[in-house]
Amino acid sequence: MSSKGSSTDGRTDLANGSLSSSPEEMSGAEEGRETSSGIEVEASDLSLSLTGDDGGPNRTSTESRGTDTESSGEDKDSDSMEDTGHYSINDENRVHDRSEEEEEEEEEEEEEQPRRRVQRKRANRDQDSSDDERALEDWVSSETSALPRPRWQALPALRERELGSSARFVYEACGARVFVQRFRLQHGLEGHTGCVNTLHFNQRGTWLASGSDDLKVVVWDWVRRQPVLDFESGHKSNVFQAKFLPNSGDSTLAMCARDGQVRVAELSATQCCKNTKRVAQHKGASHKLALEPDSPCTFLSAGEDAVVFTIDLRQDRPASKLVVTKEKEKKVGLYTIYVNPANTHQFAVGGRDQFVRIYDQRKIDENENNGVLKKFCPHHLVNSESKANITCLVYSHDGTELLASYNDEDIYLFNSSHSDGAQYVKRYKGHRNNATVKGVNFYGPKSEFVVSGSDCGHIFLWEKSSCQIIQFMEGDKGGVVNCLEPHPHLPVLATSGLDHDVKIWAPTAEASTELTGLKDVIKKNKRERDEDSLHHTDLFDSHMLWFLMHHLRQRRHHRRWREPGVGATDADSDESPSSSDTSDEEEGPDRVQCMPS
Repeated sequence: MSSKGSSTDGRTDLANGSLSSSPEEMSGAEEGRETSSGIEVEASDLSLSLTGDDGGPNRTSTESRGTDTESSGEDKDSDSMEDTGHYSINDENRVHDRSEEEEEEEEEEEEEQPRRRVQRKRANRDQDSSDDERALEDWVSSETSALPRPRWQALPALRERELGSSARFVYEACGARVFVQRFRLQHGLEGHTGCVNTLHFNQRGTWLASGSDDLKVVVWDWVRRQPVLDFESGHKSNVFQAKFLPNSGDSTLAMCARDGQVRVAELSATQCCKNTKRVAQHKGASHKLALEPDSPCTFLSAGEDAVVFTIDLRQDRPASKLVVTKEKEKKVGLYTIYVNPANTHQFAVGGRDQFVRIYDQRKIDENENNGVLKKFCPHHLVNSESKANITCLVYSHDGTELLASYNDEDIYLFNSSHSDGAQYVKRYKGHRNNATVKGVNFYGPKSEFVVSGSDCGHIFLWEKSSCQIIQFMEGDKGGVVNCLEPHPHLPVLATSGLDHDVKIWAPTAEASTELTGLKDVIKKNKRERDEDSLHHTDLFDSHMLWFLMHHLRQRRHHRRWREPGVGATDADSDESPSSSDTSDEEEGPDRVQCMPS
């Protein structure tokens, strides 16, 4: 009862602003509270020394308050001490010193933790970078490993030729690795004032046709390095393809362009162009034409409007719609088309999705599978989030294989006789196909090699069977090689790109060319591709970038060309830009760069 009463009195006095107990008792009680706060003070010793006995109301009150304090927590203790202000100065200094030391230690720990985190992150980043570099080195080494023994040997072949047992010496030599490895630039053909987007040899291999952003087509005697004739194509925008029709006596050229027109040029024996006429019109850019190997009158065209036209020059209305390419009722714009040389009823197309589609002209029924005979796609791209596009595809010499180049991906070889949905059989790596609609082709009379341009300005040649890079040449100072055209009979290759000339390559080097810098270029291409893949850059974004760059270059070129005294009249200066701008606006955003055919 006395304990309860004492504590009750204490609470009452606290409410009135005073205490019934003495200051010494109050100090003992406060020291007891400090003990509950973690301060190393013996509450019982203090209480005994202050009161002088073991019992009594004061002892009871102190014990009661000590018990109350322990049950009330640290916040109450601190409030109580602040109210009284009667705790020891020495203890206060010790508490203050200890708290300062603890604060300093905590501050040091807080400062140390970010440094440790940064060090750990730097170590992890260095480790990841080291791992990535090792993985990249391993990948490059695998792509540039030792080549297998060549199938064709020069000395044994020459010996057999002397004995009369090698009737196809030239044919086999043209497809020999030893000649491809000795490729060297022979000369350039200069005559265009814009990017050269298309190249095509005639059947005999004596003439080479080229088309350009300058809207002109030039027919070259490539051996003499002279133009046979050049003429205005009649197109309103970039010429993407110009091809000699087979068995026409080199008198007919078929052309297509960014303006969507398909035109035909009639060439005369007097080395001039009689006229050009439009035979078809796409609603988007038309990048490619597909010739039938023996037909001088019929060919196919494909456009970004997803339409494939069959064109027969013998008809009053030459063009008729063959098929509209769709995927689940959605149109698929087309960049490329090619006729199977072994079965001219079949043709393959590729464009703004990841599928190679093969059609048979005799069996097209758009109500059944959208008329598609079969589709091919690398299995890892079927459901990929990356927006894969096929920029170019070609059949091999005998139609058994189909080569497809993917935008910012690799080049894939399919067996054309495989069933629908079959996986690729070969894969060719190392180049970069992002900035433009890049071309790809076979090289050799038996399609022994694969050749492609690259955004790095180099030409890559792979051995088809081993997938190894066997030749690597700088093909364009402007930075991008787009078009590659093998000679039909000789070991000669014609290439073009953003530069305004055509380059002729032949195996005239005294020894196999050293693949100097190949590994560094492959690494750079791989890194850039991986970086771009993180941003999911698609072909349209790349087109826009290249369009802006090319437009600035063209503006500077036209400004210099139209300066006084250069030969352009004021009327020409006023008319040309307006017509060019109008056609650009009408064609939409997808015709964006110096695109090849």
